[in-house]
Amino acid sequence: MFDVRVQLGEVIRIGADDRLRPTDGPITLWVTGVRLVTSRPEQHEWVWLEGVKIAHDGRSGDRARILVRASLLAAHRPPRSRATS
Repeated sequence: MFDVRVQLGEVIRIGADDRLRPTDGPITLWVTGVRLVTSRPEQHEWVWLEGVKIAHDGRSGDRARILVRASLLAAHRPPRSRATS
């Protein structure tokens, strides 16, 4: 079962090790779309992230669609505030 914790509009840094067949090093992506993958290459759950690459200087770059490990996305969920009584 997928446990995806990414929101549209979120900016995520993705290391080369968390991508399937990366052609470059780590990237920063502004997420504009998320798709689950039914096949599981290399015994992991994968998620397609679609978005815009963000350059080191903060400028928007090319659009991208990147296959990332679902486990990467669990670490990016912001902590929830707890109501106290």
